[in-house]
Amino acid sequence: MADEESHDPTVCVLALTPLLAIEIEPAGPHETSPEVHVHPGGQGLWLARMAYSLGAHAIVCGPFGGETGTVAAHLARAEHLDLRVTSTGANGAYVHDRRSGERTEVVAMDPFPLNRHEVDDLYGTVLVSALDAAVTILTGSSTAVGVPPDFFGRLARDLHASERQVVADLSGAQARAVAQEPGAVLKISHEEMVEGGFSSDDSEKALRAAADEMLAAGPRAVIVSRAEAPSLLITREHSYTVQSPSVTTVDHRGAGDSMTAGIAVGLARGLDLPDAVRLGAAAGALNVTRRGLGTGHRDQIERFAHRVTVRETD
Repeated sequence: MADEESHDPTVCVLALTPLLAIEIEPAGPHETSPEVHVHPGGQGLWLARMAYSLGAHAIVCGPFGGETGTVAAHLARAEHLDLRVTSTGANGAYVHDRRSGERTEVVAMDPFPLNRHEVDDLYGTVLVSALDAAVTILTGSSTAVGVPPDFFGRLARDLHASERQVVADLSGAQARAVAQEPGAVLKISHEEMVEGGFSSDDSEKALRAAADEMLAAGPRAVIVSRAEAPSLLITREHSYTVQSPSVTTVDHRGAGDSMTAGIAVGLARGLDLPDAVRLGAAAGALNVTRRGLGTGHRDQIERFAHRVTVRETD
């Protein structure tokens, strides 16, 4: 793996649905009552947290509003994230109870949908902030929040025209919109490839064929994560398998987000694509050994990355 550069790159993250996460943990050995933890959550903020852990300056563009948004924004800033805030009625939130040792959802609140003016404000905020960043990460939402799929395609197109790198972690129609534009690195899971109608099944052969078809429309690369199986990195010129050492999973949630963040930070450092994916695979693999989503230590991830095997295939 190539040596990482010492400077701190800037990564811009579109956080479409920031959340307020409340988790109830069992009492510790010296406590008499359960512990209540409050965190900023949602895919974009988890990604930004990992990017910061890897040494990047993380700019986060997203809608924040209401009581939930006010608290989530305060907590995100406390974690050293550089927020570029637009408006919304209120952010989503959830309460998870982990006292049994398992994660039980007590309640989940959907975010308020954005109106047309709020969508326009968010687009402009992301576009201008991304011009100051080495790489921009696009994240979406499985909840209907009033943002059409072409929002993501336009961003990918406009950032490519300004020679900005884009890493997209999207699914469904949002992924399809980016896949029709030039230049982006699209990271998607094997389940999302099938559910989105990109691949006929989750076999390696079908996934490779689907990735090749997607590449013909414009993306720079397609990265398919496959849980315990080796990830696939496919470009027009080359294809690779990416295998991390086997580890025991404590919490599988957040592994894909950490992988995406690692890929983006690697590209922002100037690594070539295989080495950037190697860093991302290490971040994702180590994240499953922890209970904090999007958490990790830079030195451990970079050392672990040397154990990730990236093998070119025919």
